[in-house]
Amino acid sequence: MKKDIFVPVLSLLIICIVSSALLGGVNMLTSDRIAQLAEQKVIEAQNELLPAQSYENADIEGNAYVTAVDADGNTVGYIFTTSANGYGGAIKLMTGVDTNGQITGISILEINETPGLGMKAKNDSFLQQFTGISGMAEYTKGAVADENTVQAITSATITTKAVTAAVNKALSLYDSVKEANANG
Repeated sequence: MKKDIFVPVLSLLIICIVSSALLGGVNMLTSDRIAQLAEQKVIEAQNELLPAQSYENADIEGNAYVTAVDADGNTVGYIFTTSANGYGGAIKLMTGVDTNGQITGISILEINETPGLGMKAKNDSFLQQFTGISGMAEYTKGAVADENTVQAITSATITTKAVTAAVNKALSLYDSVKEANANG
């Protein structure tokens, strides 16, 4: 009876060891490329949100952000990476804010929402609603009341709420940076 179990158990053990080794090897081979692609995506998003000559990393209140600088060394704005929890997990995005506190655009870096519903947050028609907002953003299911209000994604209110919250975090960080620059 024990011999009948030994061969299948040993076979499964060998299969598991070989599979684990192969997965580990593939991970080692691809991890650098995945990191490069993620970094490239961030750089492309920065250039799209706030075109500038250079981008300088900075930190405020434990939150990293990027200062966009033109060829003359003048600050043209800031890019904040923030996140908020949506229906399918954290939604991570970058928000460009010019020196007047107006959103120049947003770019979603990570999202795992419901296909066909929450994933509509990646659509330009939704993202472009945030461009030009200069105060705390709000969302509505009805008619848009003012320039700081965006139209919610139909059947994806939780996703809309998360994106709006992440944008508002960026605007709050902008206020902190502006205050720190005025005082220092």
